Amino acid sequence: MSLTEAPPAPPADPREPVLRKPSTRKRLVPYWLLLPGILWLVVFFALPLVYQASTSVQTGSLEQGFEVTWHFQTYVDALREYYPQFIRSLLYAGTATILCLLLGYPLAYLIAFKAGRWRNLVLVLVIAPFFTSFLIRTLAWKTILADGGAVVDVLNTLHVLDVTSWLGWTESNRVLATPMAVVCGLTYNFLPFMILPLYTSLERIDGRLHEAAGDLYATPATTFRKVTFPLSMPGVVSGTLLTFIPASGDYVNAELLGSTDTKMVGSVIQSQFLRVLDYPTAAALSFILMAIVLLAVTVYIRRSGTEDLV
Repeated sequence: MSLTEAPPAPPADPREPVLRKPSTRKRLVPYWLLLPGILWLVVFFALPLVYQASTSVQTGSLEQGFEVTWHFQTYVDALREYYPQFIRSLLYAGTATILCLLLGYPLAYLIAFKAGRWRNLVLVLVIAPFFTSFLIRTLAWKTILADGGAVVDVLNTLHVLDVTSWLGWTESNRVLATPMAVVCGLTYNFLPFMILPLYTSLERIDGRLHEAAGDLYATPATTFRKVTFPLSMPGVVSGTLLTFIPASGDYVNAELLGSTDTKMVGSVIQSQFLRVLDYPTAAALSFILMAIVLLAVTVYIRRSGTEDLV
């Protein structure tokens, strides 16, 4: 046999199973299962997005009709005129997200590690607000923060309103129709979106890691700082995203709990679509908000140092 010739293949063992390639029909099964979800996204997300993109570069009026003229100046005019609402929306949403994190993390920690047999009951209480309408929950805060109510009286007694009015978040003797009222509504309505991802992330932590930290003479504070919080970062990132993104585009809380001085960009978009009937400006504002939120989320995820989301 020459060196260039390949050696003969050994005879096949009849006892070994023969591996057959899956048929074409079986290979297509996963794609058929994904097809309904893909169609749903195309019909109810991609197509409306394309339609709104074309609307944002149109000119005209509702009476005369709108025509695509690639008028990108609408974006510049919308941003120049309504930039205070954009800043206000990001400020309110960021403040509400921080408050949700400060309130939700201890509660999620207690549910995950301390609730015991009461865990399911506490989880039901967390999602209990979802059993009622978003609108009803927000309207309830008008009663809670009403002038002369118990909350305002307590805050006046503790001189809290003196500090918040100096910061510009409330008036001297009033909470309703102020930025603080809008932030309170946002915090309450989106708090469950923070608690549930945090709880899921904390529940995954192996309790033996806490025991190992204790065996290494770590204090509870050190254990939390070195073990618990880093391992719960996927829940922190998921919770903050689920809170900040919808809060930045919310308009219900600003409409019901705020005033003309607390309008968020969601209120402007709603007004442009339904009252002013300026569809190009409303669509441009929507895309500007989406771009700002997408940029902020991208930077936040990169800086968070975690790729695992709950």
